[in-house]
Amino acid sequence: MKSTSLLLALAAMLCINVSKAQIQQGNVLAGGDLGGLSLGLNGDGYFNLSLNPKAAWFIKDNIAIGAYAKLGLTTAKNSGTTTTYGVGPLARYYVNDPKVNPLRHARIFVEANAGIEGSNYSKGGSTNGLGLGVGPGIAYFITPNIGLETLLKYDGIVGFGSKTTTSYLDLNVGFQIYLPSAKMKAAAKGNSAQ
Repeated sequence: MKSTSLLLALAAMLCINVSKAQIQQGNVLAGGDLGGLSLGLNGDGYFNLSLNPKAAWFIKDNIAIGAYAKLGLTTAKNSGTTTTYGVGPLARYYVNDPKVNPLRHARIFVEANAGIEGSNYSKGGSTNGLGLGVGPGIAYFITPNIGLETLLKYDGIVGFGSKTTTSYLDLNVGFQIYLPSAKMKAAAKGNSAQ
């Protein structure tokens, strides 16, 4: 009972110390999303996983631009394998209105991206070309510099291959680190002095 009370007290202190999310001009966001993780257990041998690393710089308060990459794999017994890839720029806008954000340490955001993407199927067929994505998300800051995210995003590819278009709706869970520019400058000076 004592250890549970201590853990709850520490968690409350951590939440109280989170005063302001690091979404100000000059700060850097780095992290990624994990999407579509599933594993079939009924003998169908189904497996799906998508990794989406991201990095962005806040050009203004609440507005970040940067880059993303994606790599995905889907396979099922007797169905072949689908490999997805992508790279390109992204933009985020964080809503900083207390009336809109449901929790004190949470921020709703909208993310959009455009880049070179593709889906290739081992049993023949592909779609490769311009990848577009847009969707809302929510970031919950467990510390001033670490955010846990959920992002619901429409992704599509328009291009060439056996199918000229591919589209899907993704629900991703992510982990982002928000680095204040002053800490990054101090770290860079520390490394250059060595």
